[in-house]
Amino acid sequence: MPQLPGTDLTVSDLCLGGNVFGWTADEATSHAVLDRFVDAVPSTRRPFVDTAEMYGDGRSEQILGGWMAERGLRDRVVVATKASPQQKAHPLAAGEIREAAERSLRNLRTDRIDLYYAHYDDETTPLEETLTAFDELVRSGKVLYVAASNYSPQRLTEALETSERLGLTRYVALQPLYNLVERPVYEDGLRDVVAAHGLGCLPYFSLAKGFLTGKYRAGERVDSPRARGAMAYAGERGDRVLAALQEVAAAHGVTAAAVALRWLADRPTVTAPIASGRDVDQLADLLPMQDLVLTDDERAALTAASE
Repeated sequence: MPQLPGTDLTVSDLCLGGNVFGWTADEATSHAVLDRFVDAVPSTRRPFVDTAEMYGDGRSEQILGGWMAERGLRDRVVVATKASPQQKAHPLAAGEIREAAERSLRNLRTDRIDLYYAHYDDETTPLEETLTAFDELVRSGKVLYVAASNYSPQRLTEALETSERLGLTRYVALQPLYNLVERPVYEDGLRDVVAAHGLGCLPYFSLAKGFLTGKYRAGERVDSPRARGAMAYAGERGDRVLAALQEVAAAHGVTAAAVALRWLADRPTVTAPIASGRDVDQLADLLPMQDLVLTDDERAALTAASE
């Protein structure tokens, strides 16, 4: 079962993305998706949900917070959120981090954030200042662990070395762009840093903006706000990946999405991929990844198709 390295957090194989809450999923639908997700996670693990202060300008956090309060499930769920750039001049300055964390705590209706990310790197603020601010949040108990998202290998290494040198709380995880059709961003540098420092990896866009569901193919129109982004992957290589996914999916009686997520979850250093469903039916397509066991040959075929 997935254990986020360097923490006591035992999390679900799938991390549910909250980016759709308040965007393509209204409050009632979001609550239904969360209910279904929690029901599907084994009792030995804690449902893992990812959001950010910039998703819906706080609305995603508010919907998640309201649901946890209504259901009395705060202690069951592992909550990750992020200090985001938005319109801030120096988003990872100490004052901005403190204010962002307080807003997120209010939105989430909780007294602590399990995993708190720097959503994007901020090279205008010294790493010492950023990391000291995160350290203060951890020491106060308002945040349990901190992590990074969208960092380069060089900056991530520098941040980890700075924490070590100053004796500050260090990042325990990285949230990068990573999926079957977007491999170099993570594999060409970041993966080595994550492995060398024992971090967890929690990839976003795990389904390549929906392309890996198989719904988006050249010449076909799909009613989705993500259609344009997903279609960027269409073409010879994309078709090859989709064909490999469909073959494995058919052999197991599951969706292509579940196979794509399982392939990613099985990659070295990955703790849990992040994916979202805008309704219960979409979520149902993802959930089989939790119990899916791919053979070595199946994993190799998927990997080869995506080269």
